[in-house]
Amino acid sequence: MSVSSQQIEDALRLAIVPLQSLQVINESHLHVGHAGAAEGSHFRVKIVSASMTGLARVARHRLVYDALRELIPQGVHALAIEAQSPAEA
Repeated sequence: MSVSSQQIEDALRLAIVPLQSLQVINESHLHVGHAGAAEGSHFRVKIVSASMTGLARVARHRLVYDALRELIPQGVHALAIEAQSPAEA
């Protein structure tokens, strides 16, 4: 099981429009030896989109998780999300 940063980026670009900026960072190397490291990769997503405007933090995270719903079971163990509207960025 392995998911790449590029796969996550592609899925987010398709699902969350418009995007002002997007960074997908694989942080798996920081978690070597961690019990969950064998279950999948650790990623950090930094996203700025007008789609986040007016949404609470939970709703923003839900947008990201919904966009990645098919990838998460394929090897994403942890996902840190930093989601902002353009006005907050």
